[in-house]
Amino acid sequence: MNESNRPPASAPPASAQRAMVRLREGNRRFVENVRSVESMLSLSARTKLAEGQHPFAIVLTCSDSRVPAEIIFDCGLGDLFVVRVAGNVVAPSLVGSVEYAATTFGTSLVVVMGHTHCGAIRATLDVLRKRGAPVSDNVRDLVERVTPAAAELVAANLPEDEIVKRVTRANVRVSVSHLRHGSRLLESMVNEGKIAIVGAEVSLETGFVDFFDGEF
Repeated sequence: MNESNRPPASAPPASAQRAMVRLREGNRRFVENVRSVESMLSLSARTKLAEGQHPFAIVLTCSDSRVPAEIIFDCGLGDLFVVRVAGNVVAPSLVGSVEYAATTFGTSLVVVMGHTHCGAIRATLDVLRKRGAPVSDNVRDLVERVTPAAAELVAANLPEDEIVKRVTRANVRVSVSHLRHGSRLLESMVNEGKIAIVGAEVSLETGFVDFFDGEF
């Protein structure tokens, strides 16, 4: 490609844009309570998929049983590389999972997806308001990773539900920023226009995914 025609480094790669279209279309089907034939037929491809995978998007999302990414985006086997952890927080092993998928499969879109009514968010607020304590050191680690997104908002004179909403989105933004700038590898790929990392939130009530942090 001629240098004069090269897209700016900040622009999402074309394949990421196509992946975003697929995610939006799949989510629309989920909201409308329909499934694509392709996602259902993917079950018949198990033998072929055993030989290798080519996921078109990486999704870092919460472990909550109500937010399975493959269903929310109406995708089939082999379509998504999903990393799940309570509170969709970012820790070294999770960053490594994203790095692995991005470099091994050439997947160019990463989505960090939070959700409404997140238990990890409420647990963090309870700790910060001294209404409870983590049940273990490992749960404390999760709470501490959400705390930077919640600390300032806890002091705001707002209804509890509004604080939960704002902290949920702030926590997604923190995780997106960590992936964009806390990994030399991913930061380099973003700057070179090889990958796009965006933030989203899914509504448990409607199933709709709002992509609110990114270039799309």
